Amino acid sequence: MKPYGLENIRNVVLLSHAGAGKTTTTEAALFTAGAISRLGKVDDGSSTSDYDPDEVKRKISINLALLPCPWREVKVNLIDTPGYADFAGEVKAALRVGEGAIIVICAASGVEVGSEQVWGYCQEADLPRLILVNKMDRENADFFRTVTEIQSKFGAKCLPIQLPIGAQHNFQGIVDLLTRKSYTGSPPKEGEMPSSLEVQAGSFREKLVEAAAETDDRLIEKYLGGEELSLEELKAGLRQATVSGRVVPILAGSALQNVGVNWLLDAVGDYLPSPKEREVATVGEPKVAPSQEGPLAALVFKTTADPYVGKLTYFRVYSGAVDSNSQVWNATRGSAERIGQLFMLRGKNQEPVPQVPAGDIGAVAKLNVTATGDTLSSQNKPVKITPIQFPEPIFDGAVYPRTKADLDKLGTSLARLVEEDPTLRVRRDSDTGETILSGIGETQLEVAADKMTRKFGVGVSLETPKVPYKETITASANAEYKHRKQSGGHGQYGHVLLALEPLPRGSGTEFGAKVVGGSVPKNYIPAVEKGFNEAIQDGVLAHYPVVDVKATLYDGSFHPVDSSEICFKIAGSQAMKKGLSQGQPILLEPIMSITITVPGDLTGDIIGDLNTKRARVQGMNPEGDVNIIEAQVPLAEVLRYAIDLKSMTQGRGSYRVEFSHYEEVPAHITQKVIAGRQAAEKE
Repeated sequence: MKPYGLENIRNVVLLSHAGAGKTTTTEAALFTAGAISRLGKVDDGSSTSDYDPDEVKRKISINLALLPCPWREVKVNLIDTPGYADFAGEVKAALRVGEGAIIVICAASGVEVGSEQVWGYCQEADLPRLILVNKMDRENADFFRTVTEIQSKFGAKCLPIQLPIGAQHNFQGIVDLLTRKSYTGSPPKEGEMPSSLEVQAGSFREKLVEAAAETDDRLIEKYLGGEELSLEELKAGLRQATVSGRVVPILAGSALQNVGVNWLLDAVGDYLPSPKEREVATVGEPKVAPSQEGPLAALVFKTTADPYVGKLTYFRVYSGAVDSNSQVWNATRGSAERIGQLFMLRGKNQEPVPQVPAGDIGAVAKLNVTATGDTLSSQNKPVKITPIQFPEPIFDGAVYPRTKADLDKLGTSLARLVEEDPTLRVRRDSDTGETILSGIGETQLEVAADKMTRKFGVGVSLETPKVPYKETITASANAEYKHRKQSGGHGQYGHVLLALEPLPRGSGTEFGAKVVGGSVPKNYIPAVEKGFNEAIQDGVLAHYPVVDVKATLYDGSFHPVDSSEICFKIAGSQAMKKGLSQGQPILLEPIMSITITVPGDLTGDIIGDLNTKRARVQGMNPEGDVNIIEAQVPLAEVLRYAIDLKSMTQGRGSYRVEFSHYEEVPAHITQKVIAGRQAAEKE
């Protein structure tokens, strides 16, 4: 593909609720622009952007895909993103490197949960956008109903610039409100506007002309004076209104029939901003302006582990240019990085290029230190671009390798997985000994497990993580243990008396000695402490670690020949176990602070559900249309809360959770936990 200047590039993110037709729209756009020779389909796994085996299997987008195509004098870099909420990290990365967005809305389903979420993301990122009312050929498709819904949800600034001719099986094409012409079929044939649409077209066009005129004093004077605005003036005014966010143009079409897609590409070129028109967000000084001649500033927004090429790094250049076989400076890591052959990507296809200029997007293989979110710049003029804000993981799964060989490769494959997807985190839970993989939802973790098998050859099972219960005592107790063995030759002798007392919650454990008269020699006291430390790892109720206990060695006896460190360690450990049994032991469970954000009309359902989860609601704060509920809830009750909340709110709710403190487990639940632990030990 020939090189394009900053003014002639459009980086556009496609966003929607899952299933509204983003991937089919990108496929139709590539075909219309001549970038591909045949139309692929999502259902048979032949689309350009859903090339990953997991995407083909599940028939959903999982990764963002780069799909550049030339259109008129412009290079359009389409970035197809997943519609499924579990893969919001990919959407955030794409939004960070785009200057404009297309929100695809199904003409039959209307504005769905995902549509509202991606609209919110665009508001946060301050991105100009277009709306495509897609699937006009579908049963129950209704453009005017969908437009009314869009305007009620997103505001009156959403204005149609086209009207459909017919709908459902009768959908034929579109009417362009600016030219007042009709375009039917694929490829489109120009004609006169159908008389049945003249009244609606007149009223919608009036609003459009007014919005376009308001961007310029000269145009508004002309408009108020009753003069007709020329097509060029209308387009220029509409572009200014779209770029500033005062208008969101609505288009109609059917990606599957490839009707209206050429007008969508026209609208991208005509109304969405070029890289030159957007400021570059940097951390501190120096600031950079988008320019081909300026110092290098490029942001790495995605990393993948390609089985053939190795690590593949996607980057967007804001200023300067990156050349093949050159050296750049990673300003985030403070390290030089060798650049090999550069590529332009289209789905899985890689086209070698000598240079990626300012405003464009490219990829390079086998970088050593660079990770997602890093800035590549020049060493003499280092710049840091503001990194991508990824959503925090909220859903945990315990990862178990299937075989010994899988265990050996588990650590490295998890590290590579996290490098690919910054919304995944890995940690080892020291209390339960489990390896925990955290993400945004269940589907994301299932895809990650499949990817480990396919890409890295590591078979794993995902299970619900264990709850790290603890044990403690509620009453003081004294315990004595005498370890004595005689079997010819040297015997074994150690005798200790311990005083146990409960400590306030969260204090940990303490060991002290108040031995008088040398009844236990000083050199044996550390051995008793070792026995204490061993005993508190294995409680007496259900073998959970013991906390919030203080043990004091206050007496004992020894034998000048038979005593040894090991004898006092055993005596200390056994005395401790005895004392724990006598101190009215209880189970403790982790209590989490949870903050749930839900639409106001669902608040009652959420609070009702929290009450069944032994939660204590701490407070509720209304913020606009949503309520923020704060509560404390046992971890055992919210291990799968991401799934529960999604089903109760149809994906409209979100939550954050963090550890608060430990609390006593109610007696009836203690019995269940102990029984479950015993059953697990027998297996």
